[in-house]
Amino acid sequence: MKGTIFAVAALSATGAVATPALAPRASSTSSSKTPQVSVKGNAFFAGDKRFYIRGVDYQPGGSSKVADPIADTEACARDVKEFQKLGINTVRVYTVDNSKNHDECMSKLADAGIYLALDVNSPNYSLNRKEPKSSYNDVYLQNVFATIDAFANYDNTLLFFSGNEVINSDDTTGAAPYVKAVTRDMKQYIGSQGYRSIPVGYSAADVDSNRFEMAEYMNCGTDDERSDFFAFNDYSWCDPSSYETAGWDKKVKQYGEYSIPLFLSEFGCNTNKRKFEEVEALYSDKMTGVYSGGLVYEYAEEGNNYGLAKLSSDSATENDDFTAYKNALEKTPAPSGDGGYKKDGKASTCPSKSKTWDVDSDSLPAIPEPAKEYMTKGAGERKGLKGGSQNAGTQSSGTATAGSGEVTATATGGSSSSTGGSSSGSAASGLRVPAFEIAPLVCTMVVLGSTLFGATLL
Repeated sequence: MKGTIFAVAALSATGAVATPALAPRASSTSSSKTPQVSVKGNAFFAGDKRFYIRGVDYQPGGSSKVADPIADTEACARDVKEFQKLGINTVRVYTVDNSKNHDECMSKLADAGIYLALDVNSPNYSLNRKEPKSSYNDVYLQNVFATIDAFANYDNTLLFFSGNEVINSDDTTGAAPYVKAVTRDMKQYIGSQGYRSIPVGYSAADVDSNRFEMAEYMNCGTDDERSDFFAFNDYSWCDPSSYETAGWDKKVKQYGEYSIPLFLSEFGCNTNKRKFEEVEALYSDKMTGVYSGGLVYEYAEEGNNYGLAKLSSDSATENDDFTAYKNALEKTPAPSGDGGYKKDGKASTCPSKSKTWDVDSDSLPAIPEPAKEYMTKGAGERKGLKGGSQNAGTQSSGTATAGSGEVTATATGGSSSSTGGSSSGSAASGLRVPAFEIAPLVCTMVVLGSTLFGATLL
């Protein structure tokens, strides 16, 4: 996200039966228009159909006015209509308030056939690229996991970004092990809570000197450490241009053997008038064997000339870029068939330390000790955009053993995916009813029945 400075209430209830306090849950938004998406080889699939990301980045207000666009139901209704005009299937949101209810907007998006690609970080809860060790702590992870809880049960939650542009120069590559550790921890939390396998990955900055090394790094090591996908921001195609002039042919060759889904988390150079001619190339058979689409930066105009529409409280005024992107998508529909995706692939080789890559070990930091309990007990309180995690919690105290992020048990506490959601947003409606044991009831019924039967014989 251009201009961004970040990379990446407890419920108590009294009742007749003592039960742990549980946080409000996300409701499931099941729609035939947004079947759950999974990863197969180096591609996304919605059921048996190859899924290509065709969308926009959506954060009205940008980094200067942090707000949750999908908690604002009126603004959501306004914008979903515009998304339908564009003909997109995905929106990326950089910041949400995990304490808010998102049922209405997620339902509107689902009804429109639109998925959510969500960053789990916020300005106050994120990794600090200059101090990754201290910012990777249990307070930070608790908020990340709470955000997962808030969105995991929506079928149209497409994926989670573990970080965004944390590494934006050669001298910040030392933060890579912490980005990868967060990715590992998120995957383990999703599995431990019994959620479906929602893809987790990273969005890299448009930095040529270390972008490929970061891609290799996020796809090397044991399966629990590897990303489910890799995305990067790419502003190299500035109209008028071409597949070769923009260097996209070289990138397709460079990532040709990459074994997990790859897509553009931001694109749309605005150096010249934007015609979005790169859309035709992105969804052509020249690229679909390697790429799975991309997201145009950005929907809302924030004074940087990247926006597709100028927003007011009750209206959206479309500009020339809106029309150009709409026309480009209409001209280039999503490909049919499987696009030549790679069904089987192997993990990448971890990159060696160099002048542009300051990581000299394949080992990752161990999850901070207090954060381990979240795997079995759930994240608990959703703090929203309040507070912060920078230097606030317990850091990692050692190096993780390879494979330590594997899911070893499924939680039975407050974050199980079996819990229903709150359509009203109230805490009470998000409570899960304690498990009902049928065996004692059967025994009681047998005894009672025998007693009554015996009484009839007297």
